Amino acid sequence: MARLPRLVVAGLPHVVVHRGLNGQPVLLDDADRATYLQALAGAAREAGVLLHGYGLFSGEVRLLATPTTATSLGQMMQAVGRRYVRAFNQRHQRAGTPWEGRFRSTVLEPQAHFIEALRFVEGCDDDGTPLAGGTDALRWSSAGHHLGRRHEPALTEHEVFWALGNTPFEREAAYQALLAQPVPGAAREAVRDAALKGWALGSPAFVDGLRAGTSRRPSPLRRGRPSRQSGTAEVAGRLSVP
Repeated sequence: MARLPRLVVAGLPHVVVHRGLNGQPVLLDDADRATYLQALAGAAREAGVLLHGYGLFSGEVRLLATPTTATSLGQMMQAVGRRYVRAFNQRHQRAGTPWEGRFRSTVLEPQAHFIEALRFVEGCDDDGTPLAGGTDALRWSSAGHHLGRRHEPALTEHEVFWALGNTPFEREAAYQALLAQPVPGAAREAVRDAALKGWALGSPAFVDGLRAGTSRRPSPLRRGRPSRQSGTAEVAGRLSVP
């Protein structure tokens, strides 16, 4: 079966997960992480991607970003890959790529899922355990920026994050309270599953809007044999896509 093209919608936030090849570590130490962040900042700026958050783990990178065009997300990740792999291989005397072939991503409905996606990206491990309390986690995720511990010029605040409070102090305090609690399992799994499978994350109305505005299917097909009427409508819909 042919692989679906990646779903990218300009102007909407996307969660990106890029994993190490065969589950192997891809960020071995702090020098690797600093190199990756430098490559990411430059690539995001050049490609026209608004970076909202990041989390650097040994075996994967998680990002929350809004592309300004349908191609800018892919351009950013390609540029990051080239720059980081070159530096990584030179430093560790390796060849080839340490990354899984394709990065995974999903587009999400910001009002419903932005904050939980940000918490997933920068604030919790795979089991939902908060990371933001530790020094290393604050250094190697954007949580330190959102908690007011440092300022990162490469980051752009999303309007949903701004809605947490009227002042920086209020926003930082509100986000600190959120990060102190584990991300609920269902929400965490919904974000990760959507990113890894490439399906849009949002309400039925949000997904229907994407379906009307893009040629790429934003959600999986329903299981089971479709009725004759729905099957006819689906075929007609496919034929109408340019």
